[in-house]
Amino acid sequence: MHDAARAELAGIVTETRQGVTRLARRLRAERPRDALSPNKIGVLAHLHRHGPSTPGEVTVAEHQRPQSLTRVFAELETDGYVTRTRSDRDRRESVLDLTPAGRAALADDMAARDHWLTAAVAELTETEAQVLRIAGALMNRLADATPDIRPDSP
Repeated sequence: MHDAARAELAGIVTETRQGVTRLARRLRAERPRDALSPNKIGVLAHLHRHGPSTPGEVTVAEHQRPQSLTRVFAELETDGYVTRTRSDRDRRESVLDLTPAGRAALADDMAARDHWLTAAVAELTETEAQVLRIAGALMNRLADATPDIRPDSP
């Protein structure tokens, strides 16, 4: 990669990181004070997007360590937001599934943030809003990316 392309890529990376970080902070600030923890919302959101999953699948997808979510899984089950059943595939494994109460808790959490974000996006031009839609899809792809990172790459 030549210097101009490397500099352009660095600018894109910096702008993206700063924008995502600032927007994430703002969206966290828009959550109600009594909202579920980010880890709990992450687990509920994973189950909503992907359906029933093993605890291991959730921890990998959420980029967490299993011990970081063990208590979260137990608390979500105690609160009635998830159920835990034995896996048909491997009886040693359990499978977590979202309950109606879990869906409602997730919807309530998203509603508070979506209210603010809807008002903010409404102030953009139609073109800007469509670019933001594309950027959102690309950020989801980036979140799932597993690029080959070599020690000699920048």
